[in-house]
Amino acid sequence: MDYRRLGTTGLEVSRICLGCMSYGDATRGNHEWTLDEETSRPFIKQALEAGINFFDTANVYSEGTSEEIVGRALKDFAKRDEVVIATKVHGRMRPGPNGAGLSRRAIMAEIDNSLRRLGTDYVDLYQIHRWDPAVPIEETLEALHDVVKAGKARYIGASSMFAWQFAKALYLQKANGWARFVTMQDHLNLMYREEEREMLPLCRAEGVGVIPWSPLARGKLTRDWDEASKRSGTDNMITRMYTETEAADRKVVEAVAQVAQKLGVPRAQVALAWLLQKDGVTAPIVGATKPQHLTDAVAALGVRLKAEDVAALEASYVPHEVAGHS
Repeated sequence: MDYRRLGTTGLEVSRICLGCMSYGDATRGNHEWTLDEETSRPFIKQALEAGINFFDTANVYSEGTSEEIVGRALKDFAKRDEVVIATKVHGRMRPGPNGAGLSRRAIMAEIDNSLRRLGTDYVDLYQIHRWDPAVPIEETLEALHDVVKAGKARYIGASSMFAWQFAKALYLQKANGWARFVTMQDHLNLMYREEEREMLPLCRAEGVGVIPWSPLARGKLTRDWDEASKRSGTDNMITRMYTETEAADRKVVEAVAQVAQKLGVPRAQVALAWLLQKDGVTAPIVGATKPQHLTDAVAALGVRLKAEDVAALEASYVPHEVAGHS
């Protein structure tokens, strides 16, 4: 396993982050394809054995049961100071007023709830899951600063938003002496590259670590276009993000297959290698519901794409509507 500093911090993380949205109670929340606790635990153990020390979840995943499963597994399989735990806040956790969002009240309540579910005194990285237009950003940023100062989070990060929003947040943090965002978790893969326009250059300029979500485009980059999976039949995000540009996206998927055949490796390794070679990317967040998913993710660290391979992979891309910011 390779390790890298998280942005400009002193924290070292594995170059693969295990995304834990796939682990949770399928009867709770919006993810019918999640794995229960007994089925999930071997993947967390496999990740640790492969040298992965970076685990990402969120309070909203399966109504908190993802955090519970991840917390118990990490406590059983590793020492707390050997792992980097990231979670997120923003999504709706209960009906009615104050049950979601990034108000001071929500942040202060949800960090304690996440710590309880995870079974830890602190998280290493606490992230806002999206931008909240209903709350002044100053209120959100000061609350996050107080979470850090209280010792409940070591660092803070952000997720998908417009570059101008992220730039505004970074400016306000510096101007007020508040804890600064050290990571950006954004939507980035061979089928969706809009972040290359403004967000990635901003993160490079500001020393912010990039930890992309959906690096395999919900699995679309790992198989033939018309091949279905259990998740693809129930995950409405696939419909929202990857249907408007189908003609071009199909060509991207075909290019991944051709480069993979040329190199003699699985398609997932090619798609992840492309992302790992991008300047500024710290660690793609990879989900795993089969052992091969983790095997491919780790093996991708050893795949070296030549300039002609990268050109072939990128040739068919067309601009996309912004996806993933809400």
